[in-house]
Amino acid sequence: MNIHVGNLAREVTEEELRQAFEAFGQVAAVRIITDRHSGVSRGFGFVEMSDNDEAQAALEGLNMKELAGRTLDISEARPPREGRRNNRPYGGGGGGRPGRGGGGGWSGGGRRRPF
Repeated sequence: MNIHVGNLAREVTEEELRQAFEAFGQVAAVRIITDRHSGVSRGFGFVEMSDNDEAQAALEGLNMKELAGRTLDISEARPPREGRRNNRPYGGGGGGRPGRGGGGGWSGGGRRRPF
């Protein structure tokens, strides 16, 4: 079972989170989600437990308990939504430059010249 762990203190490590869950059974994987630019924890993560009964015991035993000064918010993780990423076939639209008005095209005006 995959478990979502919310309200994590930024300083909690994956090893500390693993140890908290190992009190309830075997932990298959731990992942704390970090900001891709700064590498700082975003305050949530996921714990995968092999046995559903052990995972349920961890849910009941750790939800609303304190870790590193924060009250954990633990629930069964939902599967990712389909099409959440890369659902635009050609990379999405580009943004315009603010304050530049319309772009491109022939603006007309000027003197007509015979051909």
